[in-house]
Amino acid sequence: MKREESNIAPSTAECPRHAALSDAELLEELRRRIMRTNQTVEELTSLNEELRIVNKKLEESEELKSHFISNITNEIINPFTSILGLSRAILSVDKESWKKVISMVALIHAEAFSLDFQFRNIFFAAKLEAGEARPEVLNSNIRALVEGVVESFRFELRKKRLNLSVVDSLPGRPQDAEPFMFKSDPAYIKLILANLLSNAVNFSYEGGDIEIACALRDNRLVLRVRDYGTGIAPEQLSSIFDRFKRGDNGINSVNRGHGLGLSVSKAVIDLLEGQITVESEPGVGSVFEIQIPEATTPVEGFASEANEIFFDDEEIF
Repeated sequence: MKREESNIAPSTAECPRHAALSDAELLEELRRRIMRTNQTVEELTSLNEELRIVNKKLEESEELKSHFISNITNEIINPFTSILGLSRAILSVDKESWKKVISMVALIHAEAFSLDFQFRNIFFAAKLEAGEARPEVLNSNIRALVEGVVESFRFELRKKRLNLSVVDSLPGRPQDAEPFMFKSDPAYIKLILANLLSNAVNFSYEGGDIEIACALRDNRLVLRVRDYGTGIAPEQLSSIFDRFKRGDNGINSVNRGHGLGLSVSKAVIDLLEGQITVESEPGVGSVFEIQIPEATTPVEGFASEANEIFFDDEEIF
């Protein structure tokens, strides 16, 4: 039987409709796609730049850490080596040579003092990195605090024949050592002042002068440390508080801890919501000033007036 072909055309509803886009619509669609592509390219370019910056910071961080570890290793190993060597030398000295023994003990004291000082900065830096640094607010006798820090540097000052004066403008009667109480973290203030004083001692010329001034200004504790030493080059002033930096002004390895001490001080001051400024001129000296606001947290305890920053040094000469 012969099959008949149907001549009936399919209905409009049964055929998919492929509407043709006009030239204007095609151009508009093309323009939108180009804009999206450009936007994607810009985003990728921005991301690539951000990745480049992050990568550079990581490289710098690794370089800084490597530099820091190298410096700290030397600053720890050198005093230990000196202490061990001097201790062995003392054991071999004749009993009659007491002057030689006393001289060696003085050197051991200096190295142990430096080591103790560096460890305190390192421990704080480690606590800061771990996010564990927290101020402990106490009622602090600022006059006793300053006196204690100065006393702990007595041997270092004598060793370089440095003259240190303290200008006390705090409320009360400084001549009577009348206490001036200030609410803050005494251990942190001691660490800041000790670092600034250490910096002044290290970079002062032998036989020079150092001045410490303390005052109260607008309910803020103001401490100023001035030396008349080597000073800091203008191009280095902007980076002296950067972590693990050390000024390169011809000072040799005797002046250890310069970079770490200043960066730690800046971090402590930031924790106390204070400020630090520096003025310096090469060959003339430097002035560091810190301002620390009094804590508003109610406190009941009083800080110990004992010198807890460094071990007490007895008269050894």
